[in-house]
Amino acid sequence: MYFRENNIHMKTSSKNFIFAKGGRKEAVARIRLYNMGKASIDGVELKKGDIFVNSKPIQEYFRFSAYAPIYNKFILDTGISGKYPFSIKVEGGGLAGQLDAVILGMARALDKLDREQYHKVLRNHGYLTRDARERERRKVGMGGKARRKKQSPKR
Repeated sequence: MYFRENNIHMKTSSKNFIFAKGGRKEAVARIRLYNMGKASIDGVELKKGDIFVNSKPIQEYFRFSAYAPIYNKFILDTGISGKYPFSIKVEGGGLAGQLDAVILGMARALDKLDREQYHKVLRNHGYLTRDARERERRKVGMGGKARRKKQSPKR
């Protein structure tokens, strides 16, 4: 709900979630960690322990078998299994980059929720560190790739 006060638009909200963002390469994840009250996504009621990525359960969105151990390890390391519902919107990049962005965002949200309980665990496992590696740009005169050299003529 918006209201106007002294020509300044202010937004009032009764937030029952903690917001955090995570990024990796071109992927950006926006995380909502619901810590109280009821929450729903597209008419589906969230229960404790539910993690929805782009309105799909995390197992369905990251469906390849190589991704499951990565997010399951995060859940086990932090001990949040069955505690909090997460709603995640992720866009850009590929699935691997999106998964890393989701984990970073979830770690930041947990750190905001209870710094004393989660910060040391998250820091020790490296979940709060953003992977700064980015795609190398394509150079001019390199035959379409970043490091490839054009083939020189034989004669």
